Amino acid sequence: MKTEVLKSIKKTEDEYRSMISDAEAEKKKTISKAELDADNLVMKAQGDAEAYKKKRLEDARQQALRKRDEIVQDGSRQAAALSEKGEKNLPRAVELLVSRFKEQLHVQT
Repeated sequence: MKTEVLKSIKKTEDEYRSMISDAEAEKKKTISKAELDADNLVMKAQGDAEAYKKKRLEDARQQALRKRDEIVQDGSRQAAALSEKGEKNLPRAVELLVSRFKEQLHVQT
């Protein structure tokens, strides 16, 4: 009877050791899977961040190009307006130049 009780205790201890070993293996497997999932999430986040960065840079480039085009168009309009204004004043400017030239001719003689 004593032997049977000892065998039963030994068997129970072996079962518990096996259960503990299985639980530890499952724990390692779960931790490993969690680390892999975390690494995958980090890689995905880095990829998303890189894509966002590229998109923001492209948006900034497009905005800079639009701003440049606006500035060029404004400059062209201003140049055209100045040219038109200059052409309107051209006859008076020529007349003033000729009259001053004539004045200089009369002064020198």
